[in-house]
Order: sequence, then structure tokens, then C-alpha cells
Amino acid sequence: MVIEGGRVVDGTGNPWFYGDVAITGDRIARITPPGLLRQASARRRIDAHGLVVAPGIIDIQAQSGSELLRGDSRVISMVTQGVTTMIMGEGETPAPANAQVMAMYRVDSAEERLFRTFVAPHGFASWLDAMARRGPSVNFGSFLGAATVRAYAKGQAEGPATPAELDTMRAVVRRAMEDGAFGVGSALIYPPGSYASTSELVEEAKAMAPYGGVYITHMRSEGDRLLEAVDEALTIGREGGVPVEIYHLKAAGVKNWPKARLVVAKIDSARAEGQDVAADQYAYTAGANGLSSCIPPDAHADGKLLERLGDAPTRAAISADMLRPDAAWENLCLSATPAGVEVVGFKVDSLKRYEGERLGQIAQAMGKPWPDVIMDLTLAE
Repeated sequence: MVIEGGRVVDGTGNPWFYGDVAITGDRIARITPPGLLRQASARRRIDAHGLVVAPGIIDIQAQSGSELLRGDSRVISMVTQGVTTMIMGEGETPAPANAQVMAMYRVDSAEERLFRTFVAPHGFASWLDAMARRGPSVNFGSFLGAATVRAYAKGQAEGPATPAELDTMRAVVRRAMEDGAFGVGSALIYPPGSYASTSELVEEAKAMAPYGGVYITHMRSEGDRLLEAVDEALTIGREGGVPVEIYHLKAAGVKNWPKARLVVAKIDSARAEGQDVAADQYAYTAGANGLSSCIPPDAHADGKLLERLGDAPTRAAISADMLRPDAAWENLCLSATPAGVEVVGFKVDSLKRYEGERLGQIAQAMGKPWPDVIMDLTLAE
């Protein structure tokens, strides 16, 4: 097959150029200036004038695992944008599973039978195999979610891991690496992953190091404690003996924008000293998250968030913590301000009238402080 006359973006970072591309089987056989393949023998020719010709895009932080597992495994919304490889595992993975992991995922009776197939020493491999059997249209792979490692050993409880729990965590990591995991992926603003200490993550890194694993992280802070979070990621990689990749590098919140240069300098300095560390970015000027991420992590402990939100004294304490600028957790709604938070994705019909409105507008319409609005919406949804 010959693709003719398109703008070729070769993925190296070079500027695009007009060219022809020859394909034999599932391999690119030749790339030439336009017109040079005009006389080449080909079963099929595609006129790509006015179009872009590019390699398949690798989505390094794919969030469509549920589609591959039990939805439309063609993932049409991905492939029609050029994504041909999906890498999963930011923060959590549904395998390996046990009762505590299933509780973290809030597995219902309809899903339990599926999740139980991942309850085995090599449940991570069973999960990968389950997705492969459904014939996905994309290539895929995954990191092992650090929250899954913690939940497997300690459930959704806060506090440091005991020696026995650390042994379990190391074993979970080793077995997943044998099953084909790329490494461990953390997301340290979301409970229960946020309950993991630096030393706990170092131990997980040490466990995957002999297998060539990578530590990839949604850092503990991308805002007020951004520099400290970068230091933590570097420490985990250095002491654990593994490469580091930082997900969606950014300086969140206007007051933190000046930190961006300092972050890049930290990474450059670590690389100059020989540490294998890199970062990726997305091209958006806004992020997306669930409203519950604006609720303090300790309110989520033991999976009892909704119960705590229904208790008036506890709720008042949670509300006060949500308004504290010096709180020791990443409060995205406070850093963005209520005026900077657009709320979408309502499922309850009575709330859909607020679709697309800012959190501050919804608070005004409801006549409540914005922390109460977040808690009420979380309960309702």
C-alpha cells in the first residue's frame, strides 16, 4: 500500500513534510518525498492530500480500561483520534484482586464474578488476558496501580504499612512484574493511594527494579507543594533504583505558575547527575477530576466517605478543612477557586440543570457555601 501526498509527521519532533509512505504487511517499508513512489507496485493507493500521515499515537495515561474489559473494546473514540496503543495503570488497576481491592472498586454483584477471576497470585496476568480475549482494536499494556498494591495489603485504612503488609506489597509487585506490568503507577492525591508514604513507595520500587520496572506518578502535589512532590518522585526513583516518569507535569493554580521553571530545572539537574527521569504533558489549560477529590483524604478512609458526609459534626469539620489554605493535602477546588471549577457529568436528572455551570454559580443558586455543595452533590450522585 502507498499513501501519497500527505503531510508526514514522523513522531521524532521534526517539522512535518510532504511525502509518500509505502507499507508492506504491518511495517512501514519506505518514506520518500512526494511523487517518488508514483511508479511503485502497490495493491492499494490512498490519496492523502490535505491530510496528516502519522504513526499511531501512544496514550501513556489511558483511562479506557473498563471499555477494553467489559465495554466496546473497539474504543472508537480513541482510534478515530489516531490512538493505537493505550497504557493504563495510573494509580489503580482492578488486578490483582482480593476482597479489599474489590471494596476499593465498590464492586457490585454483577461485577463480582469478573473480578473474582483476578483473585489469584497472578491475577494481573488474568486481567490482561481477559482484555486480550475481547479482541481490542488497540495495543495495550499497563502499570500496576500503587493504590491497588496498598489496598491489597492494607485495605483503605490510613497509617503506615506494617512489616507484614510491606512484605505483601513487595510480593504483589514482583508477581505483577512477572505478569507483564511495566512498573508501578501512583496517583498520590487520591485515597487510598495518598496514604502511602515515600518509604512505602521506595520499597515497591525496589521490588520491581530487578524486572526493569518504571515508577510513573501523578505526584502528591501539582500546586502548592509542587517542588516537594518532584523531590519525592526523584527520591523514590533514586532510592528504589528505577527510572521515573512524571505524569502530566504542570504548575496548577495561578500563584504556582512561577514554579514551572524551577520544576524543569530540578528535572534537568537530576538528569545531569545521571538519574533517569522524564515527564509528559497534556496540551490543555484545564484539568478534570471528580468533585470528591476536593474532599480531604482522611474523610475517605476505610471507604466511609458517604457515611462521614452524612454525620453533621464530621461534615462540619470536613467543610472547615476544605477552606483551609494551609491544609496538608492537594485541594484542587481551593487552588482553582470555585469560579474556576466547571461542573459536568451529572447523572441525577434533578441536578442536570447545573450542567456546565461553575461551582460558585451552583453555590449561589443553592444558597450554600461551596464545600457544602460539593458534599451534597457527592452524596446525591
